[in-house]
Amino acid sequence: MEITHKQPLFIITGASCVGKSTICNELFKKESAYIVMESDLLWHEIYDTPEDNYYAYRQLWMRVCGAISQGGKPVVLCDCNTPEQMESLPQRKWFLNVYYLAFIADEKVLKERLKKREVYDEKWILSSLHFNRWLKDNAHLTQPKIDVLDISDLTLSQCVQYVDQWIMCKIKESGEMI
Repeated sequence: MEITHKQPLFIITGASCVGKSTICNELFKKESAYIVMESDLLWHEIYDTPEDNYYAYRQLWMRVCGAISQGGKPVVLCDCNTPEQMESLPQRKWFLNVYYLAFIADEKVLKERLKKREVYDEKWILSSLHFNRWLKDNAHLTQPKIDVLDISDLTLSQCVQYVDQWIMCKIKESGEMI
């Protein structure tokens, strides 16, 4: 596929059960200047390859986002990932910029959300808590930097409003208005 209309790509990341899907679902309902995609849509066990940082799955989503953005709107991808997993992919060149926003939460809040979603697998819980901590400690050190939103004390409406404004601000400040 030849990319003729480069758009920015927005990645919403965070630990399992932190609220990515819920917030992105609300953004999906109100989107007009961008397209929202949930990465779980294409998940299959064949992509469960932590040994290569989920390379094939990341490539798949970069191709999907690149193709969708050819319609003239940027894509917002809700997924658990880091810039390290996306920036080195060959498809990265298809986007003007890739912006990252991580949802983080207090450990107690995240544990409650995991329990509410009936996640009892200890490995999954520890992995989610570890990624949440990693984002808190390292988001400002990544290249490009990951912006962070602590959702612990925010309502769903506040989160959706923040994310929508964050996306629109990034589009506007980059002169990438569609």
